Amino acid sequence: MPTASSHPWARAPGCWGREAKLLPRTLTQLDTMPNFAGTWKMRSSENFDELLKALGVNAMLRKVAVAAASKPHVEIRQDGDRFYIKTATTVRTTEINFKVGEGFDEETVDGRKCRSLPTWENENKIYCTQTLVEGDGPKTYWTRELANDELILTFGADDVVCTRIYVRE
Repeated sequence: MPTASSHPWARAPGCWGREAKLLPRTLTQLDTMPNFAGTWKMRSSENFDELLKALGVNAMLRKVAVAAASKPHVEIRQDGDRFYIKTATTVRTTEINFKVGEGFDEETVDGRKCRSLPTWENENKIYCTQTLVEGDGPKTYWTRELANDELILTFGADDVVCTRIYVRE
């Protein structure tokens, strides 16, 4: 970690020659936050059926879920580290509110209640671990990342990963 003596302002008035550690900036201190806000349309989806299989969803329900989730409408509102995400399909609408770095309650893709903890993986990606409130099941998580004007959403269940790519409407 750099110290004050290696920083260009090390000999600036008021430093009195003391060594001081320069702390890394947190994401909330960045000059610009990534802008996830907007409405998003899904462009592609890979492994959604495989994800549902890994979660133990039966074949008939998977067929309905895959058809219903083929054209989700996603609305994201953002205020710094605070997010509201609404995902609407023909059979189900989910809404989550959270602040990055703070736990919140939500449901897994297959509808089980869990406690989630989102963190910044990097300046453009949120990684969220999910812990089931009751029962057993695979380890699940989701990520949301901005890359090249796209929103990349991943869902994971143990070693199965579903990737969905969205574009702004």
